[in-house]
Amino acid sequence: MHLHVLGICGTFMGGLAAIAQAAGHRVTGCDADVYPPMSDQLAALGIDLTEGYEAAQLDGDAGRADLFVVGNAVRRGMPLIEAILDRGLPYTSGPEWLRDHVLAGRFVLAVAGTHGKTTTTAMLAWILEHAGLAPGFLIGGVPLDFGVSARHSESAFFVIEADEYDTAFFDKRSKFVHYRPRTAILNNLEFDHADIFPDLAAIETQFHHLVRTIPASGRIVVNAEEASLARVLARGCWSSVERFAGTEIAIDGTLPAPDWRIGADGRVAHAGAPQGVLRWPADAPLGGRHNRLNALAAIAAARHAGVPVDASLAALATFRGVRRRMEVRGTAGGVTVYDDFAHHPTAIATTIAGLRRSVGAQRIVAVLEPRSNTMKLGTMNALLPGSLAEADHVFCYARGLGWDAAAVLASLRYRCAVLDDLDALVEAIASFVRSGDHVLVMSNGAFGGIHAKLLARLAAPPH
Repeated sequence: MHLHVLGICGTFMGGLAAIAQAAGHRVTGCDADVYPPMSDQLAALGIDLTEGYEAAQLDGDAGRADLFVVGNAVRRGMPLIEAILDRGLPYTSGPEWLRDHVLAGRFVLAVAGTHGKTTTTAMLAWILEHAGLAPGFLIGGVPLDFGVSARHSESAFFVIEADEYDTAFFDKRSKFVHYRPRTAILNNLEFDHADIFPDLAAIETQFHHLVRTIPASGRIVVNAEEASLARVLARGCWSSVERFAGTEIAIDGTLPAPDWRIGADGRVAHAGAPQGVLRWPADAPLGGRHNRLNALAAIAAARHAGVPVDASLAALATFRGVRRRMEVRGTAGGVTVYDDFAHHPTAIATTIAGLRRSVGAQRIVAVLEPRSNTMKLGTMNALLPGSLAEADHVFCYARGLGWDAAAVLASLRYRCAVLDDLDALVEAIASFVRSGDHVLVMSNGAFGGIHAKLLARLAAPPH
């Protein structure tokens, strides 16, 4: 079958394209504003890519496709989708195609939540790989241990990052309702995606719809610290449930007690019985409580797939992390530059806190691009200054925002600078930092290649 994938450079759709090609389908695609790592991954696979969404591509090879697979970045009014609709050409959404052609008949393990989905999915896939189960997977990032974001395999197991964002312009349900998991991790849940959800209750409804798809023989691994997830399960649950939490948190007496616990020292317990100790590779950027909880969720989910806890701990002791999650992009002039995907205030605060634990009193310079749809709307503005408070200095790139970043961040006073020109931003950061500093760049996009530009500027001889 010839598939033409619209929005092919999105992480999900690009992973789908890779899986489809490996499964024997011919794949072409189109997208706009292409950037690595997905563009590099598609090029390495030899998948032909057309720039843009013009209807003229139907006059060429794309017009001979058997099916058009439509990503959720595609909107009505784009010439290509209007031509597909006018001509009555066959189309489907990415999640639907994946469900029907890849996930059907497999033991699907899905990872949902506002934060940590990509890292937890990568951990879970690596645990199953280490256990010899050779799972297929589709992850919203590139795990360093695999080198690709998606893989087709003949294994009975498939691990997928389960996103709550909507499916397509013609299907406004969350993508994850299509996956029919046997094991589901509900990692956390707070308000996000303000462009499509009016409030947290609306997202909880989508999570409830996911719960409705899990069989009685399935299992839900849920964060016991989250009242929002307790509300989701209170609306109805037909599967077995295991809850997890950190030992330093006292669970509200109105919430069910956790089955799994992990301490600040990495000690894991299940039903009160010690299970072993979580240890990371010495060079992996995986510190912080959030990653301990991510790991605990992955361990619990893998156990439902038949992987013993000690085997999961052994796998995680070799897990190297995911690109763009506290990834060191380089050091120049004694300054270390990191790349991180954080864009929600909670993730920003957690990321900075994790780096702080690693570098101690050394200066952290946070560089933020508020690029996500939610951040561009200004919905999280009240939380933004607090999320950046632990950084020693903040630079904010304000180009394209519909709100006044300088006013929003005014409470940070002299510790913050707001610029709307990328070259000026690079120059300002380079002029400010000194040897021993840590520059943490946070964006859910390519940020104009700022990492390479900043490292080049820092390596250049003084003026």
